[in-house]
Amino acid sequence: MGLVVKLPFATSEEFAAKYSANVTWGGIYLRSKTVKDPGTLITLDLRLTSGARIIYASAVVHFVTGRKGTGVPGMGLRFLTLDPETKRFLEGALAGRPDASSRLPPLPPGVGAPEYAPPSSPPPPKPPPAPVAPGPVELVAPPFEPPTEEPLREGPIIGIDLGTTNSCSAYVRQGKPEVLRSREGHNTVPSLLALNVRGKLVVGHPAKGQLLTHPKQTVYGTKRLVGRAFDSPIVQHIKDRLAYEIAPGEGGEAAVKLGNRVYSLQQISALILREVRELAQNQVGQPVSRAVITVPAYYNDNQRQAVREAGRLAGLYVERILNEPTAAALAYGHGRKLRQRILVYDLGGGTFDASVLELHGNVYEVISTGGDTFLGGIDFDNAIVEYLLEEFQKKTGKVFQGDRVSMQRLHDAAERAKCALSERLDSRIHVPFVTMIDDTAYDLDVTLTRHTLIALTETLVDRTLEVCEEVLRAKGLTVRDIEEVVLVGAQSRFPRIHEKISTFFGKAPSKGVHPDEAVALGAALLATSLEQQQGVVLIDVLPMAIGVGLPGGRFKPVLDRNVTLPALKSYLLSSTHDGQSEIEMTIFQGDSDRVVENEYLGTLKLSGLPALPRGQLQVAITFEVNEESLLKVTAKETVTGQRVTSTFSTRDTPEAVKARLALEDTFREEASPSPEATPAPPRREGVVGWLQGLFARR
Repeated sequence: MGLVVKLPFATSEEFAAKYSANVTWGGIYLRSKTVKDPGTLITLDLRLTSGARIIYASAVVHFVTGRKGTGVPGMGLRFLTLDPETKRFLEGALAGRPDASSRLPPLPPGVGAPEYAPPSSPPPPKPPPAPVAPGPVELVAPPFEPPTEEPLREGPIIGIDLGTTNSCSAYVRQGKPEVLRSREGHNTVPSLLALNVRGKLVVGHPAKGQLLTHPKQTVYGTKRLVGRAFDSPIVQHIKDRLAYEIAPGEGGEAAVKLGNRVYSLQQISALILREVRELAQNQVGQPVSRAVITVPAYYNDNQRQAVREAGRLAGLYVERILNEPTAAALAYGHGRKLRQRILVYDLGGGTFDASVLELHGNVYEVISTGGDTFLGGIDFDNAIVEYLLEEFQKKTGKVFQGDRVSMQRLHDAAERAKCALSERLDSRIHVPFVTMIDDTAYDLDVTLTRHTLIALTETLVDRTLEVCEEVLRAKGLTVRDIEEVVLVGAQSRFPRIHEKISTFFGKAPSKGVHPDEAVALGAALLATSLEQQQGVVLIDVLPMAIGVGLPGGRFKPVLDRNVTLPALKSYLLSSTHDGQSEIEMTIFQGDSDRVVENEYLGTLKLSGLPALPRGQLQVAITFEVNEESLLKVTAKETVTGQRVTSTFSTRDTPEAVKARLALEDTFREEASPSPEATPAPPRREGVVGWLQGLFARR
């Protein structure tokens, strides 16, 4: 007989997420008011609500349930043959499930005892062997196709908030900034990239749809890792906690492996930006090739340039890299002609920033900033997941043994419960068939209260307030000096955050901007201002000190944190032995006096120096940081004025450089010719060696 079943699922990913526990390589269990006798041969045709076929197979009724009035009516169908499309679908849908390789259809809990033979008849003939689950199949991923030419500086400029969890874009139309919607009609696009079972790269909501079923081939949260070396302690600490695979890139940077191919994180971000760019073009009605892209204020030099490179790979000319809190302040102050000192509290999916700004009409001046690039909504989710695992063990007496799919189901449930608890006092977290232990299927069923959530995440909230306090203290300010606290980022919706901020600052936070859209709207406002003669004026600061590594592992700041941008300062090096023809200097960024705790930016190698006695050879190294916090360095030998050949390498591992500093004495530092950082002039004369380092020429 033929059996056509129309399933209540819109996509194959939804079916796999909600129903795959009822499927194995050996068969499928279907609830049915009418059941056929065991041994009945069936041609099975399962379809989605759209009519698209998802499973097509010949099968035999292996057992039935509920026929005697007890239990749930249904049939366990044992597969005899599968068509090729069904095999490919099952390879993805059942990936990682240890029980999925069974040669028999599953018997879900609670449906009653199975009946294997029809009443008053001999047992059915033994069916042919069930299909055997294939071994791991490595997907063939498409290559990344970079743009064939450099982006043009023409057409409209859009603002893009490239977020950890979601990205958002905006455009100013007739003087009013508006958010550009996703293909599905949402105001944001999930910052996810996935390789689907057909070997295609998908972005946004389609990628999020397969996060539960194919977590190893779905990339999320890369904003925390972009611009970091693969061998860095941060990447090594976090890589094993992710469902997808972090691999070393061509230059030793952290990259992602999807299928059989490694993609740089700049390429991952570029594919998300391409999707945003296409959405913008469809809604603006003309080609889009220019953008203002925002980044966390506490991003270092490497990370900022990585975002700029991602924009180029996406076919965008990046007019400006803008700090997210500054963008939010633009949205907050737009058209209001304010004269206020505000603090922007930006807690997103993966990062936290706090910036103090002084608003004077159309002048937005940042006076202090700080943050944590590993503090965000993801950490709140992780705290809930750890609690769920503890509760699972308490209730079952078993240690959770789930695979990547199971863990992703827990993370998804944790995030949904967290969002629900912003409006309710409790939320049930029920994940059926979450794991198999000793051939027994287990559910997870926990009720999470807001009170428990507060206890689990209180230290995270307190960390954000510690950053706020440190940002104020850096400029000698107190909470009484702040007239308004502006909340930005999805995680800032958490009611406990509102309570703690109200207590800490002595006033309730402002609700004057949309937490998900403010940053993109502010970027769009700046984009429009760039083309006007009298637009907004932004005065930003350096988020972290930039300096050099000294022998013994010490860090010497050259440009201090919170110095007004643009800024320029020189640093003088002297030779340490006679006839020295080369000098090497390592550059770091951070706020610790020890290089081991700061971010390695690269190594400057100066060669071709004149042979002079020890101490007489001097090289002036000039550090210049522009308004985007991007670094340029020049080198000049001061005694003879001779040109200096300089190269900048970022391929050394940070740990190797830091270890070498503890042993070597390659140069001697002298007093800086300029005691204080000064604003950089619009043009520089006599520049000998340019250090573009990690930064592609603009």
